[in-house]
Amino acid sequence: MIKSLRFAVALTALLSGSALAHDAPGGGEGAKVTLVYDHKLPNVPGKSMKGVLVEYAPGGFSEGHTHPASAFIYATVLEGAIRSQVNDGPVTVYEAGDSFSELPGDRHGVSENASKTKPARLLAVFVVDSAEQELTFPIKK
Repeated sequence: MIKSLRFAVALTALLSGSALAHDAPGGGEGAKVTLVYDHKLPNVPGKSMKGVLVEYAPGGFSEGHTHPASAFIYATVLEGAIRSQVNDGPVTVYEAGDSFSELPGDRHGVSENASKTKPARLLAVFVVDSAEQELTFPIKK
């Protein structure tokens, strides 16, 4: 856990002033989603690593969603607490420094700030096919 927190803090510090940052789709009410890193992996042809910063206002959330079929995601909570549910697993609260992953094909049914009074931030690092431009797709009801 300490290694993952160090990685997230280092990546966030590195990218905080990045000219690569721009808004990306995938937010919900009280959620801002920003692509902060996009780099082709030189040793894995056709794959890229993309970093997405998700910022939740107090009470903010993202709609239920999936990701590209090629995506493996490693997420770390940077600030506050995030309530999350992947597939039919339990709803879990992750606090700053906690991490979780999503496998290709997973459904992310719950992703929200666990607090109604404090903001929360999450860094999601994707390993995904380089051709993928959209990283989040709403779950069709």
